[in-house]
Amino acid sequence: MIKFLDLQKINALHAKELKEAAAQVIDSGWFLMGNQLNSFEEKLAKYIGASHAIGVANGLDALRLILKAYIDLGVMAAGDEVIVPANTYIASLLAISDNQLKPVLVEPSIHSYNLDIDLIEKSITAKTKAIMVVHLYGQVCWSDDLQTLAKKYSLKIIEDNAQAIGAQWNGIKTGNLGDAAGFSFYPGKNLGALGDAGAVTTNDSVLAAQVRALGNYGSKQKYVNEFLGLNSRLDEVQAAFLKVKLAHIDAENQYRRTLASAYLNGIKHPEIQLPVPSNKNFKPEENTEHVWHLFVIRHPRRNELQQYLTDNGIQTLIHYPIPPNKQLAYKEMNGIDYPITNEIHETVLSLPISPVLTETEVATIIEALNRFQ
Repeated sequence: MIKFLDLQKINALHAKELKEAAAQVIDSGWFLMGNQLNSFEEKLAKYIGASHAIGVANGLDALRLILKAYIDLGVMAAGDEVIVPANTYIASLLAISDNQLKPVLVEPSIHSYNLDIDLIEKSITAKTKAIMVVHLYGQVCWSDDLQTLAKKYSLKIIEDNAQAIGAQWNGIKTGNLGDAAGFSFYPGKNLGALGDAGAVTTNDSVLAAQVRALGNYGSKQKYVNEFLGLNSRLDEVQAAFLKVKLAHIDAENQYRRTLASAYLNGIKHPEIQLPVPSNKNFKPEENTEHVWHLFVIRHPRRNELQQYLTDNGIQTLIHYPIPPNKQLAYKEMNGIDYPITNEIHETVLSLPISPVLTETEVATIIEALNRFQ
């Protein structure tokens, strides 16, 4: 069986370094808010190009804390609206709703799967305060038009960068394009911890200080609680692991591009829709705009195709089978039709792609896809 994602093999690539990192933390006797966290935050900020990086417990909390900080700072208030792509993972919406803000869903592009920037303006109202762009599947969602729109309506741009660490737009990395960004280091991500972990990056010093305090019980000084905060801290063990893996992220992303190039050039099945990067001059083996967290194809008989691949020893996943507007958690949206989002969710299938997937295995997958009837 070709696994969709072999985390044992991925972590085995760095096993010696990871074990040494764990031993350092154990021997130090310091497990929260120590040198490992400080060092990782410095390295992450430098890598992204941002002034500040704040480690938090997970990717959802990263987005929650950004929005909560903006509310505390008077930039937003309960009932305000945040534009978000309709086909994103539900965590993007949960962060908005958890802060008593309203998610306003906008359709994605059927080709890139990212938020269709041309559709945003008609959804802007007097209550709109931010646009949350999601760099879905590892591709940058950005443009000059997006920046112009945000400036025109005085909107914050928040990046959900859970899937795209290392991606770039005109030489600037995702996580340093908008006003603030949330990262997830869930084990299956391109930069994956060995448990839950996340971070916030920003160039806004006031926002950074507020996010840091809110994630530490609303406290800047121990036992002095200025705000109604949360307990959302990146622990020393995960920070140490992430520091090890961060040193390898560019090489691993580049290998993902090599595999993506093989898929794009090799899959010839007439009914399989390949991902279409936004950049018309895109060359996956050279380009830095896409880090291929997922390689997502579409097929009108997606379920049959998935079963066929399973029967042929190839594991695939569906990201995501149910769109947010059809989830019971958002039953108020259940009656609203998002046709492009629905089509995407009904037809997408994620193929294996990872730093440990071999080019021979990719060739096997391509051959099987091209034989599907």
